[in-house]
Amino acid sequence: MEMEILGERLKLYPQKAVFWPGKDILFVADLHVGKINHFRRSGIPLPVKANDRNIELLMDLIQATHPKRVICLGDLFHSHYNPEWEVFGEVVKHFNNISFELVMGNHDIMSEIQYSRKGILLHDELRIDPFIFTHHPMEEVEEGAYNLAGHIHPGVNLRGKGRQSLTLPCFYFGSCAGLLPAFGMFTGLARIHPKKNDKVFIILEDKIMEVSPT
Repeated sequence: MEMEILGERLKLYPQKAVFWPGKDILFVADLHVGKINHFRRSGIPLPVKANDRNIELLMDLIQATHPKRVICLGDLFHSHYNPEWEVFGEVVKHFNNISFELVMGNHDIMSEIQYSRKGILLHDELRIDPFIFTHHPMEEVEEGAYNLAGHIHPGVNLRGKGRQSLTLPCFYFGSCAGLLPAFGMFTGLARIHPKKNDKVFIILEDKIMEVSPT
């Protein structure tokens, strides 16, 4: 699925990522690496294999798109250091010809030394015209620019003919700003309320489908 914004073509992937062919950049948001182990230590019985699945999906995307840069729009790691960080570091090491970068999010609380050790570049905000990449959505976006962000974990509610209701993860594009879905598993969803002319693309397993705002 493709989306054009201010003359730039973006490819949307059902793995919850965006590829910008014009710049060879792969974007993801809210991986929350380490969250599953964090929950398991708290006694929540989540499957260990979910850790591996997140990494496998990211590697599949890299091999499919061959990016020069992989940029996470915040919340790369969920909390304090744990062994999952070393697993992610092995991915960075394996793809040593790719620049891995992070736009800092509220969960990215580890020391900058940890990111530096893995060769991950840090940004508070990243501008690559015509886009402004942030973790939290910007309250105001300057004319001629477009903000892409994470943080929200957007989902849209769909209703069936009866009383059935289902909230699915989505890509959301408003007039001057858009939201990427959370890449990581078990991250939850926040229901969004699109306006009439907004673009919404829901994710159905291995498919993406545009839906009309209601």
